[in-house]
Amino acid sequence: MIELKSAREIGLMREAGQVLAGVVERLRSTVTSGLSTREIDEDVEEFIRARGARPAFKGYRGFPATVCVSINDEVVHGIPSPARRLKEGDIVGLDLGCIVEGYYADCAVTLPVGEVSPRVQQLLDVTRESLERAIAECRPGRRLSDVSHAVQSHVEANGFAVVRAFVGHGIGRALHEEPQVPNFGEPGRGPRLRPGMVLAIEPMVTMGGWEVRVLDDGWTAVTQDGSLAAHFEHTVAVTEGEPEVLTGKRGGD
Repeated sequence: MIELKSAREIGLMREAGQVLAGVVERLRSTVTSGLSTREIDEDVEEFIRARGARPAFKGYRGFPATVCVSINDEVVHGIPSPARRLKEGDIVGLDLGCIVEGYYADCAVTLPVGEVSPRVQQLLDVTRESLERAIAECRPGRRLSDVSHAVQSHVEANGFAVVRAFVGHGIGRALHEEPQVPNFGEPGRGPRLRPGMVLAIEPMVTMGGWEVRVLDDGWTAVTQDGSLAAHFEHTVAVTEGEPEVLTGKRGGD
């Protein structure tokens, strides 16, 4: 069942979302060559807790860290490590969530470490743009698959592939709620969107094929063909009018 959130509930999720927006702004300046993925994780946890929120991922289904840090061909759920250090030319996906008074927000961004090739930069740009196009579909009366189709059509028009093994989701008092939000599909299908619905929309896009596999750690998902992958995510509330990006920086993305 899809739960519609009250104004109070969305307000708490907005508070959580603004903590994450602050984290992302910080990461844009702190993610540099030589930094270990554990150092990223520790810094983010400190930031979240200092603002009165709790990390959403740490301990969730046994995940050992605050942030999923996924490098290059890692699609999602990379585990931070003191031994893993960022290198010039890497791309790093950072997936994070937090809880304020029992309500969740969830977001992700993929950042280049120093200079990357034009095609890799295009991967990042197209993935982010596909999220923006999906968010634009989050209006009353649209169908859930309109959101999914917006991602797939933009990604494939630019020669990239959409990962199908992982999907977005509803979010609220739990990190994962109904409905599932795939990043592919025909438009005009599924439930109609209604004010009060809150969705975590998260395109995962590769430079090669869409197939993935999970490493022996039981968490880290990588592309089957070793191609690079990007991941962007926002928590979005459907309103009577424009969609509200709860994890977006106030006054912009």
